Amino acid sequence: MPIIEPVIRPPAEADSFLLQVTVGCSSNQCTFCAAYHTKPFRLKPQDEILSDIEQRARRYPGTRRVFLLDGDALAMSDAQLVPILEKLQQSFPDLSRVASYANGYNITHRTDEDLRQLAQHGLKLIYVGLESGSQEILDNCQKTATAKEMVIAVERVAKAGIKSSVIVLLGLGGKNDSPRHVQETIVALNAMQPRYLSFLTLMLIPGTLLFRQMQQGAFQPLNTQELLQEARAIIQGLELQKTIFRSDHASNYLPLEGRFPQDKIRLLGILDQALQGKALLRPEMLRGL
Repeated sequence: MPIIEPVIRPPAEADSFLLQVTVGCSSNQCTFCAAYHTKPFRLKPQDEILSDIEQRARRYPGTRRVFLLDGDALAMSDAQLVPILEKLQQSFPDLSRVASYANGYNITHRTDEDLRQLAQHGLKLIYVGLESGSQEILDNCQKTATAKEMVIAVERVAKAGIKSSVIVLLGLGGKNDSPRHVQETIVALNAMQPRYLSFLTLMLIPGTLLFRQMQQGAFQPLNTQELLQEARAIIQGLELQKTIFRSDHASNYLPLEGRFPQDKIRLLGILDQALQGKALLRPEMLRGL
């Protein structure tokens, strides 16, 4: 069956088989996000999903990676999800991993045995939108999952054999709450110790509540200099033991990538050069520098 647009997927899943198992997001209320406003949340029928797998297998039997759409695939129960994972394993002999977005509460309500079963059936990576480690900022943004839930979720899936890719949204606290955003995000990330970490930059999207708050003066976005300072401050505070880091999304002003802990000093040096005007920023992204 055709995918119900629009499609939102991580950059790293560009070459994956995009298998839509849910439509939309079960939360769909974050003030900064407009990704699923046109798509009321629902689970796709099991027969449609299995048919999509069969069609893909006929055309691309060598598929190695699968990403489960949409924003909340793990809202499915294990009774619904495990047969899909089994079908993927049966259909693609070279399958190396299945990945999905995941809300914290869709992990924490599962038992450790549930999570191990998902891992054994091929779920190897979840993308978690932490956004901020500050619960106050998350509450202001109406994010359903709590910071504590997301920390626990990442810790628990790691024990089950599932890696996490955690996403932080630079600028989410605006000018007023930037210090809180930095400090509490550092605490959350150091507790999580994610395998992968990505920085994205807040983009104010017309039609969202946060955009209207900006128009009304209730939210003051950071300028480019302040966003770079925020990125530097978070990286300065990180004590990660085995994390691959990227900040190369189209929203970011300065592409960065490296590994923690070995590349921390190098990353800070690049940011220092950018703050001094000695590193190349994406010219189309500059604002208020």
